[in-house]
Amino acid sequence: MSGSLVVLVDGEPMPEPDARAFWQRFSDWMEEHRGDLAGFAKAEGFASVHPGVDGGRPVLRASRSNAQRPYAPAKAEGGPGGSPSRHGGPSTGPGRRANGRKSRGKRPS
Repeated sequence: MSGSLVVLVDGEPMPEPDARAFWQRFSDWMEEHRGDLAGFAKAEGFASVHPGVDGGRPVLRASRSNAQRPYAPAKAEGGPGGSPSRHGGPSTGPGRRANGRKSRGKRPS
């Protein structure tokens, strides 16, 4: 697929115009329902939707049968690293700075 936004449904690529529309709906949903992947999957008629990175491109993996996992930063397919999804994840929760380090409070003056 030549587009920059990829959607795989049970491993099969969605046609590019459909994938763009799916990504838009995903983005809109996540803005209003932060972290609710299960709700988005259900609204779209899937058992699960997981964001990820494949070959440096963002990808949504939708499945009609695979169970939904809790929301977490997206990981690159086949690699140990990965990059966080653009919608944030638990790594920036309470007590953590944007770089993932725990905050230690104010420095003494």
